[in-house]
Amino acid sequence: MKAQGDFRTRAAPLLGSPAARAIRSGTGRFAAKRVEVAAEYGVMDVMRDRATEIRRHTIRHLDYYLARFAENVENTGGQVHLARSAVDVGKIVNRLAGSGGQLVIKSKSMVSEEVDLNRALESKGHEVVETDLGEFIIQLAGDTPSHIIAPGMHLTRFQIGELFKERLQVPYTDVPTELNQIARLHLRQLFLSADVGITGVNFGVAESGSLVTVTNEGNARLTSTAPRVHIALMGIERLVPGFGDLAVMLEVLARSATGQRLSAYTNIITGPRRPGEPDGPEQLHVVLVDNGRSEILDGPFEEILTCIRCGACLNVCPVYRQMGGHGYGSVYSGPFGAVLTPLLGGPDWGDLAYASTLCGACLEVCPVRIDIPHLLLALRSEEAGADRIPGQVAGPVRWFSRSAMSVSRFGRMWGVLRWLSRPLTRNNSIRRLPGPGRNWSRHRNLRRLPAKSFRQQWKEEHGDR
Repeated sequence: MKAQGDFRTRAAPLLGSPAARAIRSGTGRFAAKRVEVAAEYGVMDVMRDRATEIRRHTIRHLDYYLARFAENVENTGGQVHLARSAVDVGKIVNRLAGSGGQLVIKSKSMVSEEVDLNRALESKGHEVVETDLGEFIIQLAGDTPSHIIAPGMHLTRFQIGELFKERLQVPYTDVPTELNQIARLHLRQLFLSADVGITGVNFGVAESGSLVTVTNEGNARLTSTAPRVHIALMGIERLVPGFGDLAVMLEVLARSATGQRLSAYTNIITGPRRPGEPDGPEQLHVVLVDNGRSEILDGPFEEILTCIRCGACLNVCPVYRQMGGHGYGSVYSGPFGAVLTPLLGGPDWGDLAYASTLCGACLEVCPVRIDIPHLLLALRSEEAGADRIPGQVAGPVRWFSRSAMSVSRFGRMWGVLRWLSRPLTRNNSIRRLPGPGRNWSRHRNLRRLPAKSFRQQWKEEHGDR
């Protein structure tokens, strides 16, 4: 995947937009609910510690658990396919879907967004319909997801009402329950007539070869059982060793994601339909997606592979909440996306490492305790080492670095900055900075520089000691 422009260019038009206001409202509700349910669950921190251990253990022994998982999928009648790249995913799924013209329904899968699977299927003549309500809305609008849990969070109910009126030829309504019913009636017949169903996978259970999907809509259950063929896309890192480990992950996932004790639908799929069973697919195919993940293993950024895609870091991130996911330019947005996207996409995405205040809110809420601020700093270090620091950062940082390396130069810098700040200071605050600092000071004040530096004050009080 190639970046379209830089982060600042993408983010600028989103700041203060209706989409940004909708994002702040939605993430605010999710974050508040998380605090509420975490407080009532007395062992939340204990479970987070256990979830962290499970995920780190699994990633450290990923080769073993992948082999065991694949063997058990095949033992239960499924078939396993390894896709090393996004192109491979498209080729494999098109081959499994059969000749062109098939109706393919999908439940929400961020991996399918990552590899642009819909375009690959449509290029071979397949009709692809998203059945997750948020993804269905996004598809009708010709848009892309702005949040990994709620893809259409940036749209208001009024916009969705107009969209349904235009695209589905129904009377306008902005009542959420009525909009939901319109989508349900439209999709019902598609579930019953689709040839192929494609889902993502929240967790794969190595000890049984089971696939676990966690949703708040029944669409994933219908997508995986009604069509004749079920294709499940799973990133190679999305494994847990056994059902006891799965139970721990489910306890922290919903609480972290949407502030629920448990999501409405937790589906555990083990193999295709067996003789005598009334429902389920005739064929089950699991596509294990690498697409750069194996290159992250055993490296300084391996920790990011423990992510369970709950979206908690997005909901508390002050950068994400000011604009939403579209400013990141990638399927994976927010703090975890600012780490994962450059690792999967390459140097074009390096400036996402600067899309953070490093405030640590993401680490505070992460259910598997990923130290995202540390990883972002490591990415920034790599960018600096390759001389790819953004221009607006590089100049001031180099100037400060040279000045800070010398006592005399630092003293002169302090004097210059204090002199330059005098005309900008009002009531002990600097409210407007010139040049590149203008955007920074648009929403915050900077305290005036003190008359004397720390070094000067120390010398006056303690002499040369």
